[in-house]
Amino acid sequence: MKPSQSLNSPDRIAMNCFELISRSPEQTQRFGVRIGKLALLGDIFLLVGSLGTGKTCLTQGIAWGLNIKEYTLSPSFVIMRELYGRLPLYHIDLYRLDHIEEIEELGLDEYLYGNGVCVVEWAEKGLSALPTEHLLIQISYLSDTERSFQIKPSGKRYSEILAQLKERAE
Repeated sequence: MKPSQSLNSPDRIAMNCFELISRSPEQTQRFGVRIGKLALLGDIFLLVGSLGTGKTCLTQGIAWGLNIKEYTLSPSFVIMRELYGRLPLYHIDLYRLDHIEEIEELGLDEYLYGNGVCVVEWAEKGLSALPTEHLLIQISYLSDTERSFQIKPSGKRYSEILAQLKERAE
């Protein structure tokens, strides 16, 4: 693989999308750390990808970027976990939910519009019930060790995060 196709260099940069390739779980975590360090109160990161693509691994890095020392586990069976560091992290997992009504009935608004940072795994299951302004991260399986991350901002704040991620990748 070409060096330009790693997390250290983007393999494609566009105005409204940024694509990175991770070659290992550790690179995925380092990318998450960069996101976590940029995160501010109220930020929402929506993670989309099939089982085993690295959503929880990325969230672990985001937690580390927020100076959270606790190990980040997937909250699939409890739906949401709160972790505390520089800012609270609300780690939400919609995997077990099959209907938008179930998601709407969870009462996640206090977290989504609250005093922390939200990371939502399996966000594709509830996009219509989630805030319209967010950073969407689509993770795709490329091989046993490689993943593609397509980052798409929705809203001014998230365009700013994208610009900062691009700067650091160049």
